[in-house]
Amino acid sequence: MSHSRRYLDQVAKIANEIDHEVLERIALGLVNLRKCDGRLFILGVGGSAANASHMVNDFRKIARIEAYAPTDNVSELTARTNDEGWDTVFSEWLKVSRAGEGDAVFVLSVGGGDVDRNVSVNIVRALEEAQRRRLRIYGIVGRSDGHTARVADEVVIVPTVDPAHVTAHAESFQAVVWHCIVFHPELIATTAKWEGLQRSEESR
Repeated sequence: MSHSRRYLDQVAKIANEIDHEVLERIALGLVNLRKCDGRLFILGVGGSAANASHMVNDFRKIARIEAYAPTDNVSELTARTNDEGWDTVFSEWLKVSRAGEGDAVFVLSVGGGDVDRNVSVNIVRALEEAQRRRLRIYGIVGRSDGHTARVADEVVIVPTVDPAHVTAHAESFQAVVWHCIVFHPELIATTAKWEGLQRSEESR
């Protein structure tokens, strides 16, 4: 079997194993967040930071939720890294934003943070701050033993079907999962461009 065939078979297996009920609960939680004018802080590093930026766009434009990714502000991110250290870049953002119990944090991460292994400690510190401030915590991660999976109110675990592809599958399914959520009938607030064009053509 070729690498490509094996990889795509793994994708299909993961899609079938993801807990769809968790996605439903997250979507409805975000509906409530919007009703209460809450903000959504989306945290990710590396490839997950790029996904966080895309996710912010979708939740602001499609779901009309006030959303932010701290990694989008490269000036503040690098200033804080230089002056205060990488571990606190997200927790300090939450403090300055005066994040409160009406807001939520959404983590995109492969491991979800692990202090003992010194991996994504900034996510751990951010979630500690979020807990102190009583924010709801959501996540899409590739490990069930990381900090996010342990403390989140709702978390989607991307199943590991091949240890060699944990990162690839976790980061890929972040996009699959958040698109599923943002297009949930209870959450979607505006019609996406191509769907709108299709409906317009069909109504002629």
